Formats: sequence, C-alpha cells, structure tokens
Amino acid sequence: MFSWNFRKYDPEAFTGTPFENLLKIFKELLMYTSGDVGEALSWLTKLDEQYNLTTPDYGMADFIQELRDKGYLKENKTDRSMKPGAKMEIELRRKALDDVFDELKKSKRGDHRTNAIGMGDEVNSEIKPYEWGDALDQIAVSETIKNAHINHGIENFSLTQEDMQVHERFYQSQMSTVLMIDISHSMILYGEDRITPAKKVAMALSELITTRYPKDTLDIIVFGDDAWQIEIKDLPYLEVGPYHTNTVAGLELAMEILRKRKNPNKQIMMITDGKPTCIKIGKKYYQNSFGLDKKILTRCFALAVKCRKQNIPITTFMIARDPWLVQFVDKFTKANDGKAFYSSLEGLGSFIFLDYKQNKRKHKR
Repeated sequence: MFSWNFRKYDPEAFTGTPFENLLKIFKELLMYTSGDVGEALSWLTKLDEQYNLTTPDYGMADFIQELRDKGYLKENKTDRSMKPGAKMEIELRRKALDDVFDELKKSKRGDHRTNAIGMGDEVNSEIKPYEWGDALDQIAVSETIKNAHINHGIENFSLTQEDMQVHERFYQSQMSTVLMIDISHSMILYGEDRITPAKKVAMALSELITTRYPKDTLDIIVFGDDAWQIEIKDLPYLEVGPYHTNTVAGLELAMEILRKRKNPNKQIMMITDGKPTCIKIGKKYYQNSFGLDKKILTRCFALAVKCRKQNIPITTFMIARDPWLVQFVDKFTKANDGKAFYSSLEGLGSFIFLDYKQNKRKHKR
C-alpha cells in the first residue's frame, strides 16, 4: 500500500497570515499529488479539520478564491477544474530550492567533503571560515570583526585567522547538464515514494541554474520503457508509470541532447533506484526484470564507455543499496570513469547540489 510520511505539525512554524500559512502547506501537498489541485485541497481540508488551520473569518472557500485572484490557480478549459498557474509553478521551484539549501545548512560540517568552494568569479552572500589561500578581498568584514569581539573581547581587541570569515564565490564556467529521472514502477514500490524527492531535486536544480547560473543549461529526461525530454514547467506533474527501466534509451537521448550543446563542459546526472531491465531492439522491446541481464548490461556499459570517450562524465545517484545493484553501478561507473552516490531519499538534494558545485569548479576554463 502506497503512503506518505509527514512531519509533526508545529504551530510555531506558521506565524504568517491565514493565507500564507495555508499556502505553505498547500504547496507541499501539490508536490505529493503531482499537481492535482482537487486532491491537494481535499488533503488540506482534512488537515484543517484536525488542526484548525482556518478561522471563523477566513475559511477554505476564502483561501481558494484568493489563490485564484492572485494567479496561483487557473481554470482548466477542458473540464473547468483548477490547475496550478505559472505563478504557482515558480513558487514550487523556489520552495524546492529553499528546502535543499535548508538541508545543506543543517548537515554537519565535513559530512560530504568537497573542494567546490573557494576562489571563484562572483562574490555572493554566503560566508565560510577563512582557509589558507582564500583571497583577502573576499573577507567578510562585519562577520570577522564580530567574531574577534566575541572571541577576544572589546578592550584588548585582536584579530586571528580563526576569527576571519570570507565570502564564497560563484563559478561562471559554462556547464551543460542532462538530468535523467527514473520513472519506472519501482520508484513507488513497497510503499515508498521515491519519485517526489527526485522531482523536488530536479525542480530545485532547475531553479538554481536558471537564476544563479544562467550561462549553464539543464535538460531533463525521464525514462521508463522509453525516454523522452520534459520541460521544467512539467516537473510538478511528473508521475511514475507501469514501466520497466530502459537506462539505455535515457543515455542515448542524453548524449544526443549534449551533442547539440556548445558548452565545453558536459555531464549527465542520473537518479534511479534499480537495475536496467529493458532495451529496444528494432521496434520491439526486450525486457527482463529478473536478475542482471547480460544483453541489457552490455548495451549500458558500451554507452558508459562512449560517454567517457566524449568527455561526458556520468554521476549516478542510486536510491538503493542492494549488493547486486551496487555491483552493477560500480562496474558502470568504472566504465565511464564517473561517480556514484548511494543516497537516502533525505540526502539526495545535498548530494546532487554539492556534486554540481564541485563539478563547476573542476571544469573551470
């Protein structure tokens, strides 16, 4: 049976207006319902009955009307139902990005070692402790002086390296990325929702690239029995289908897309939870869901080698840790000279963001 897990309700996290509080929950529900407004409102109504989210002066009808008035919802002309508007789609991407950055901030220092931060091209608002080699023009003066006051006092003011904070920088090398998302049936098997975290990360990554790294490109592919490209605006509505896993089709399409990109740095990121179980031979599908099929694996390894020869590294984010899956991913990664992460659903966002940032520095021209 398929189910969702939510955090315990915390009233202190909802201190805005009734509309703002309801909107915060509604956006989360839209992600889980793949943009189904009716289902999300039904869940919101049940939560309201349990936690008294509305007030006598502001009810669900008022909330729905305000969503329409402010452009968050629009009418579907075919059946007159409600669907998210462009404004809501942007809000969902921004929320996904905020969630991932919150996840990064909460992680302990050194959990995921990376050389992705340091001297770059463009100063931003984020700061970090000074490290040997950081440029002196990156020093965050206010934070550094504050640390010195706290550590040494005001009367005998002194400044040491431990007090110093510096601004991080963004890197402006161009990168073309194809993100592949597995939408085979296994992404919702055994009652675990794996597709929602995957599309949340895709939405966050798309928002990061379009707003912070506009010279980069991000193309998104979904793959099941076949593979096809989707637009960023389609991500909230992404659902798993009754598909096998045709990793070969996804890689072939990714390579075709990257062949047309003029950026010197190219990469493929693949989010999956299972082994390849399907390839297309002519017009027919060859499928085998049991074990690791040599015919299918041979095609996968051949593409991994082809990508390596074209200087396209593949980073695989495997949302599973079965020993025989690990064996396949390790062999695939060695054939490509790429990387592999065995990530929990909760850590998927930080893994992908840190890897993306690290790759931008590594490929800096």
